[in-house]
Amino acid sequence: MTKTLHRSASQGVGTALALSLGLMLAGCGGMPDNRSLESVHQPVVERVNYTLDVTTGPGGLTYPEQRRLAGWFEAMKLRYGDRIAIDDPLGSEATRQAVEAVAGRYGILVSDDAPVTGDQISAGTARVVITRAKATVPGCPDWSAKSDANLNNAISSNYGCASNSNLAAMVANPEHLIKGAEGQSDTVVMSSSKAIESYRKAAPSGNGGTTVKQQSSTGN
Repeated sequence: MTKTLHRSASQGVGTALALSLGLMLAGCGGMPDNRSLESVHQPVVERVNYTLDVTTGPGGLTYPEQRRLAGWFEAMKLRYGDRIAIDDPLGSEATRQAVEAVAGRYGILVSDDAPVTGDQISAGTARVVITRAKATVPGCPDWSAKSDANLNNAISSNYGCASNSNLAAMVANPEHLIKGAEGQSDTVVMSSSKAIESYRKAAPSGNGGTTVKQQSSTGN
């Protein structure tokens, strides 16, 4: 028995239309679905510890060790945002003062808590730790969405990459992206506003607030 399949022209057009729509939807499968105004690409802050072991003594650091520490700071290009800590088994105050004196040349204070850096330190040795933060935006640029059509009314896959990458590159202290800098005290704010208050309270120049000394060309 032979079975014959008959299909009309209208059925062929409907099948072709269904196939084309399926291909279109398949091509849009990688469209973004983030319909908010918040970018999925946010800065990520990473911390890296750099260590230098110095030899200590009863008086803290010898002059050669201080010069070696200063040379290490110079090679590391110590800068604003870096944190310095001391891991000293003896907790010598003289050693801390010596490190503070060298770090003070860069305007950086020594932290009270030292991060864990792995191997144990023997007596007579102190470990100076520089903790440096770096901010990056992983996954940028992101041009993974190939189609311009966006049926979800979502933002582009690359949305936010430019502004957030610039922010991560320009911020002086990447730690401030995690926690902002502490506000100024009332005393500092009052001192900085003295000039503004003086300007506001000064009488207008037309009422004698500003006196200009006039001199003639003859010197009288």
